[in-house]
Amino acid sequence: MKPIHTNNAPAAIGPYSQAIEVNGFVFASGQIPIDPKTGQLVPGGIKEQTKQALTNAGNILKAAGTDLNHVVKTTVYLDNIDDFTAMNEVYAGFFTEPFPARSAVAVKKLPKGALVEVEVLAAK
Repeated sequence: MKPIHTNNAPAAIGPYSQAIEVNGFVFASGQIPIDPKTGQLVPGGIKEQTKQALTNAGNILKAAGTDLNHVVKTTVYLDNIDDFTAMNEVYAGFFTEPFPARSAVAVKKLPKGALVEVEVLAAK
């Protein structure tokens, strides 16, 4: 197992790695929409937050030597399922066919009051 770390994504806020590479796959921890330069949630709503969460995930994958084009599975956690359509509009701009498999679920609450968290699994 190889831990992955980049300063271009938020530092872990607990006892976990930004990502772990093992057996040709990169398992990235869920990314909330924190601007790594400020350490704060990005301003705006679900669209801005989705963009930042996916940008963070992409930066972690880049540090691991892969990218969003190699994502095979995502999990999207939403603070409010009513944000699904708006999240999906932004999400669609980050991936091309064949799209990764995906789960999207509403949760009661996300860290730091985020509206969205995105977790990715990518091949190397």
